[in-house]
Amino acid sequence: MEILRVDELAASHLESAAASESGRSATTVYGRSGARLRQTLIALDAGRTLGEHQSPGDASLLCLRGEVVLRTADAEAELHAGDLVAVPPQRHDVHARTAAVILLSVALH
Repeated sequence: MEILRVDELAASHLESAAASESGRSATTVYGRSGARLRQTLIALDAGRTLGEHQSPGDASLLCLRGEVVLRTADAEAELHAGDLVAVPPQRHDVHARTAAVILLSVALH
């Protein structure tokens, strides 16, 4: 078994996001070929947004650091470190109010 040091990975990607023109950095932490689950660690610099996009299917967001807002056309969820939310099956975006790291988990069908 391989242990992933998520806190160290989060810190590294926050640094990369801050230095990046896009203000974000991401890596797939789980999701081998043929897997039914994919998990992606995403770091966002403060004030940056993952633009509006369609929900990938059954998915959840876990806020690991900072504060983000998951927004749809008719609702929003403010997440702080330790908060988890199911991603609604509709178009949405994610905005970082502070430098933040989230873990996106997506069920692959």
